[in-house]
Order: sequence, then structure tokens, then C-alpha cells
Amino acid sequence: MQPVTGKVLVVGATGYIGHHLVSALLKPQHNVVATSRRFSRLQNQAWSSHPQLETRQVDLHNGDGLSHALDGVSTIYYLAHGMASGSDFYQYELDMAHHMASALSNSNVDRVIYLGATQPEGVSSTHLAARKATGNILRDSGKQIIEIRAGIVIGSGSAAFEVMRDIVSHLPIITAPATIQSQSRPIALETMIGYLMAAMSMPMEGSATFDASGPEVISYEDQMRRFARIIDKRVAIFKVPFLTPKMATRWLSIVTTVPKPIAQSLIHGLDYDLLPTGTDLSTQVSLPHISFEHAVESALANESDVVKNDIWGFDAEALARWHKGYGYYPKQAGFSVNTDATAHDLWQKIRHVGGDEGYFFGDSLWTLRAYMDAAVGGNALKKRRPDPESLKAGDYIDSWKVLRCEKNQHLSLLFGMKAPGLGRLEFTIVDHGEHRTLDIRAWWHPAGFLGLLYWFAMMPAHLFIFRGMAFSLAKKSGAKVITPSHR
Repeated sequence: MQPVTGKVLVVGATGYIGHHLVSALLKPQHNVVATSRRFSRLQNQAWSSHPQLETRQVDLHNGDGLSHALDGVSTIYYLAHGMASGSDFYQYELDMAHHMASALSNSNVDRVIYLGATQPEGVSSTHLAARKATGNILRDSGKQIIEIRAGIVIGSGSAAFEVMRDIVSHLPIITAPATIQSQSRPIALETMIGYLMAAMSMPMEGSATFDASGPEVISYEDQMRRFARIIDKRVAIFKVPFLTPKMATRWLSIVTTVPKPIAQSLIHGLDYDLLPTGTDLSTQVSLPHISFEHAVESALANESDVVKNDIWGFDAEALARWHKGYGYYPKQAGFSVNTDATAHDLWQKIRHVGGDEGYFFGDSLWTLRAYMDAAVGGNALKKRRPDPESLKAGDYIDSWKVLRCEKNQHLSLLFGMKAPGLGRLEFTIVDHGEHRTLDIRAWWHPAGFLGLLYWFAMMPAHLFIFRGMAFSLAKKSGAKVITPSHR
């Protein structure tokens, strides 16, 4: 085995594979450097305070922070992709790869392990082309690149898995494009992490490319049927030839919580079989074969991990309320304003939210919602208002529970009314020096299709109320709004 002498850098540490990989690397006490474009996302991870871990903010798209992150690093895991960036993700991914290759050429890094995508013969796809081009750009750095190409990974947080789970869980009758008959070799998350870990110390000279896949060829339709049997649900699947990718993407944006750009890439990926064509990594690394059923059962058993992080304050109540019918990815709606109010003045108002002082805007709508909650047995009419001077995690504000309370920066409240799902309301202040950004935002993990319907039914009210709250809070703080920015 090849010894690893320096630090191990995980680029894309807060992504689906990344956060699992960091946990695995820390168990044998590797010195790990984890990076993300948003430092706050690193701080929200369960492993963020591990003594063997360093965290770095790196923006690959423009290269900010990259050279510093490579100091003392011998091995890099490159897990970044740009699918969530929108329609221009191809160029976005290539820009990231060019910045990484440039930094690599001036570093002492020994090995880069790049997680790419299965490349079937004779297939034209923007997503797959971006993954292939990224590998080529990284190899131009002159460093040893071990490229591992994978298709569908079975585990909570994997886009393909979450789309399948949401569709099967939410719909008794499924209409799908005929392309769901496309075949792949889905791989268990446990196996994928095992391959990535082994690639760090494989004895090898020069660069190499391998395929990582599961033991069985399965169509996406068969995966849905087998998933339904595992959760003891009956489903009827009707293939509709005229259902175009564009139509299917719009439909998915309603029935699944997976972000639209990622769901769109998945839909286009169904146009062809995702079968490996190169050297199978199992010829180099021996790992137990994990069946599709075992991989799904393992994913369902561990999916409460979604609330075991600082975003939810590791709150026992939030964890107790989570169940497998909730959407893994949250829906979100909110409003931001830039203001010349100080962070201190904004915080003075935010910490008085609720109780007799109300919610800064639309109090009649808040009261109506509280009465609706009381009608179904909720306690939203109960006024609770702790001392603002000592506000802390665990306090209750009316029916909300304080998850996180960071002076002059952030207040996060656990949704306490009766509704199909799990949610939170956040007030965030970002200080830019000459001005502050105030963001008020709701996050919602819907419980099945009813949870999605509830979210979309509440969307108009959310957009109206949060806009009014943001403007009102800024004005009550004795300052002016510089630029509003809904996002």
C-alpha cells in the first residue's frame, strides 16, 4: 500500500459524497482539510469540531483560497461539480477544473482522486461531457489523477435515490417517460466510500481511470418497483412516450424536493443506459458485494442524519419529529434586503420577535395561522416570550423553539405548528462593512405529497410576508433599505 504522509484535502466536503467521506477519513485519524464555497456549511457539519480537521473556504469558480488550502496536502479528493449552478453548469465545471489544475501544477500534491461519471459509449450528454472534460483538465496539471467513474449511488442525499424515493413515496400512480427503462449498475454508498478510501493508498504509477459500479444491472423502473416493495407500498407505473424531458422536469419540481437543475440532469440521463465500459475498480480493490435491497435499507435506516447537524442545533425534538417520509432536500422561500442599519440594531429587533410584539409585518395573517393550528389541536395561540436579553437555544417563542441563537448574526426557530413536514424560520445578518444584508427565510422538509401541497399552498403568503418583514425590520432599526433582493 502507498503511505499517505501529508494532509488529505476534500474539495466539496459538504456535498452528498463529501460529508460521508470526511467522516470516514477522520476515523483512522487522517489529518483532513475540508473545503466549501460557503464556510457556514462547513461549520454546520457534525464533524466540524474534530481535532484532526481543518476547514477552509474555497471558491473554485474564481480560485479564491485554493492555493492556501493546498499547503501541506499530499492527497486530494476532488468531488466538486456544478449541476446546481443552472443551465451554464458545463462552463462552470470547466472553470473550476482549470483553477484546480493551475493550483495543482504549483503544489506538492502527490495524488488527486477525482470522482467523475460513468461514460457509456456513443452517448452525448452535457453532464457527462462536463465530467469527462474535468478529468482531462485535471490530468493536464501533470499530477497523478485517479479518476473513478460512477453512476447512481444508493444513499440518502443522492439525487437519483431521492427522486426515486419521493416519486414512489408520494404517488400511488406514477406517470414517467419511456426512458425509465434505461439500465445502470447502482452502487451502495458504503461501497462508494470504501473505493474512495482505498484509492488513497493503492500502489500505482501514473494516472488511471476506473469504473465503480454495483453488482447488478437494473433499470430505473425496476429500481422504483423494488424500492416500493422494501417500503411495503403498491405502485402502478405508466410509461408515457410523449412525456418530454422538459415536461418531466416540471413535474418533478412538484413531486420531489430534489433541486430542479439536478433533477433536470437526472431526467436527461435517463435517455441512455449508464453502463460502465472501462476497467472495473473491483479488479484492484476487493470489497463485499452489497445488493440493491441492502443498500436501500441501509439508506433508510440512516437518513435521520439530515437533522444531526448544527443547522438544526442537534435538537432532540427535531430529531424525534423526523421520519422517512420527509423530503431529504428542503424547499425554501424568503427575502433579503441590504440596509445601512448596524448588525446590533437589527439584532435588537429580531430578538423581540413573537409574543405580544408580533412578527413585524402581517400580524393578522400570523394570528389567522395560529387559529388554524389551534383548530387542529396545536398550541400556536399560546404566547411565550423569553427575556430577549438571555435568549438562547432551547427557549420557546410562542410555538417556535429556538434552535440556534448567535448574537448579531443568526436566529433559527423550529416550526412548532401542526403541518405535514418539518421546518424552520431563520433570520440571518451578514455584515459587509458598509452595509448589512438581512435575510428572512423559511426551510421546509415536506412529509409526502401532502407536505408538498402544503408548501405550494403557503408559498404566496410566504413571499408576501417575508418581504414585508424584511423591509419592516430594517425600517424599525432606524435605517434605510439600500437594495432589496428576493432570492
